[in-house]
Amino acid sequence: MLLVVACALVDKEGRVLVAQRPAGKSMAGLWEFPGGKMEAGETPEAALIRELKEELSIDVTAACLAPLSFASHAYDGFHLLMPLYVCRKWEGQIVPREGQAVSWKKPRALFDMAMPPADIPLIAALRDAI
Repeated sequence: MLLVVACALVDKEGRVLVAQRPAGKSMAGLWEFPGGKMEAGETPEAALIRELKEELSIDVTAACLAPLSFASHAYDGFHLLMPLYVCRKWEGQIVPREGQAVSWKKPRALFDMAMPPADIPLIAALRDAI
């Protein structure tokens, strides 16, 4: 079981930030919600706060993270469990720090993007919530 956390950062126009997995990583080129693996002893919120700082240079507080849904998906060799949080408030400018492209998209547009299989079922919940 692999535990990862993800965040739908939502701007004032109701667009969601997605990041493209860089070359050299598994599923390179696919678009995903920012986030990452939880470290031992971390809560999902603490992991997401850390990951958003490391990946996008933004500061988020746990009070600004609202749980929305989760994905449970069997990949070859492991099972992924991924809670998705929504965040509408953060400090700082979004600056990708891991060579990834980022894009702001309306939730409906996410259905047309190449995304990892675990992310796809989360799109409908996100569309309905925003």
